[in-house]
Amino acid sequence: MNVELGLDTFGDVANGPEGQPLHPAVVIREVLAEGELADRLGLDFFGVGEHHRRDYAISAPDTVLAALAARTERIRLGTSVTVLSSDDPIRVFQRFSTVDAISRGRAEITVGRGSFIESFPLFGLDLGDYETLFDEKLSLLAAVVAEQPVKWEGTIRPPVDVEFVQPPTESGHLPVWVGVGGTPQSVVRAAHYGFPVVIAIIGGSARQFAPLADLYRRALAELGKESRPVGVHSPGYVAATDEQAQEEFLPHSVAYMNRLGRERRWAPMTIEQARQQLGPDGAIYCGSPETVAQKVADTMRVLGATRFQLKYSVGTLAHDKRMESIRLYATQVAPRVRELLADD
Repeated sequence: MNVELGLDTFGDVANGPEGQPLHPAVVIREVLAEGELADRLGLDFFGVGEHHRRDYAISAPDTVLAALAARTERIRLGTSVTVLSSDDPIRVFQRFSTVDAISRGRAEITVGRGSFIESFPLFGLDLGDYETLFDEKLSLLAAVVAEQPVKWEGTIRPPVDVEFVQPPTESGHLPVWVGVGGTPQSVVRAAHYGFPVVIAIIGGSARQFAPLADLYRRALAELGKESRPVGVHSPGYVAATDEQAQEEFLPHSVAYMNRLGRERRWAPMTIEQARQQLGPDGAIYCGSPETVAQKVADTMRVLGATRFQLKYSVGTLAHDKRMESIRLYATQVAPRVRELLADD
């Protein structure tokens, strides 16, 4: 099995020495250092997500990726995700074809609707158009990334009838993935356009998502599309031992989930409840390199996935801890996962 191991971050805002949140500018510079380390250590992919909240520093992922494109040599650079519903597909293509030029062909886009809705009022969009916005903008993006004359018409913006969109990519192909949660409609939509999918597993067991991956492959076949990759995005953290990983990760994870829970009126999460997500059937890949590698390999087998993206930043977890987690993930987890999957 050809396996890709990568990382995702949203630019989670950690606390500084005085216990106060770091300035987002500092966090963005930390993310650049983390991406450079991932490249030096030979990881395959580095993704940054778009958010418009105080707890995340990155709202313009393409700008961060452009900086990384100039500082890195081989790692693929993408998003996790670009919130397409509140963006313009033509501008998305133009920005990422520019990153593709700077990186010499290493840019990717992962589009999605996002986990939060702050971008809708920020850009003057009606949440009542939630489904239509994504459906039509994905349709337009599919037309634009074909890098042919675009003739498109929908209901959410004026028609497009142009001979070209500048700048084109040198290869003529800008990879587009679709980030999906747990809905069948999402994977069937991605299959319709022949886009690969990244399944975001942030709760429950990976085995719960196997029917979704199977549906995606069936939909591709029924639509006469060629086979496309399946990726996985999940949170996690790597330390020298399981005990150290849990001790360093869980307080930040629980505090973040409870902060989010207050917004969404969830019941508070305890450390013990969070610890259950670290087990074989949980959604968090936290532990020693061997523990994390075994769990990643199992997930990839179950889903038939060829890429795993560890969301390595969580809440207020500090930069030095994130850097060490990246080092262990790249130097010990990734080669072990490839070894475990070598005969599959």
